[in-house]
Amino acid sequence: MKLTLYQIDAFANKLFAGNPAAVIPLENWIDDSLMQDIAMENNLAETVFFVPLPAKGTGSKDGADFHIRWFTPGAEINLCGHATLASAYVLFEILGFDKKEIVFHSLSGPLRVRKEVAEGGFMGIMDFPSWKPEKINDYPPRLEEALGVKEIVGVYKSRDLLVELNTEDDVKNAQPDFTLIKKTGQKIIITAPGRKHPGAAPAADFVSRFFAPTLGIDEDPVTGSAHSQLIPFWSDKLSVTSMRARQLSRRGGELLVKQVGDRVEMGGGCVFYMKAEISVG
Repeated sequence: MKLTLYQIDAFANKLFAGNPAAVIPLENWIDDSLMQDIAMENNLAETVFFVPLPAKGTGSKDGADFHIRWFTPGAEINLCGHATLASAYVLFEILGFDKKEIVFHSLSGPLRVRKEVAEGGFMGIMDFPSWKPEKINDYPPRLEEALGVKEIVGVYKSRDLLVELNTEDDVKNAQPDFTLIKKTGQKIIITAPGRKHPGAAPAADFVSRFFAPTLGIDEDPVTGSAHSQLIPFWSDKLSVTSMRARQLSRRGGELLVKQVGDRVEMGGGCVFYMKAEISVG
């Protein structure tokens, strides 16, 4: 069996930035174990698969156009932003999807991606669930040591642990111990208010990093699903709905984000890197 694979840099406006995702369109589902093996072989943060659904009104799930699933090298997960954005890019820009909005059926419910006119290339705006984290006091011991930080402001929980730090520099300079983080059994977001940057670099309202060694990803370059938690958290703290976010990984990435009722929106660009054919089975 031969499958087409596209590798796309998501949340990026130039090559070798943002978060790379492997996108594999399917006509019908293949075995779960094979999808997991492909994701392990690709060794990217996410390999995403999608299949077309029946036309709306004829039994499609959630009125969706496609069913989407995401696999890390270690496991299937319930939500991934950058690979969803990359899938929308492939559908809109390469495969000729001719509507203004794509609806994906997923483990996290319906996800919508609309294409916007943007200077310099593709811009996708994703409609995702809003997962506001709640403050907790019972969090893993030695958390400062695991994250390589001096002081924690607060710890919150939704799908993942969200750890608030004092400053952007604290987030940037954190030196995580991935062995200790893995022992917590948690995926962990660290975040702080953004520092105003003079000159050409745009200011960020908040910054973050994301660690998931339990899923085979020590540090994810740009994490859309983490922003399902970060957006409501910072929208509430800053008393604003529209924000600019920056993820401070080595590759880095920027997102335009918005709290919209009980949903969030996040937007970003994509850059094509590679098309390949893989032979499996």
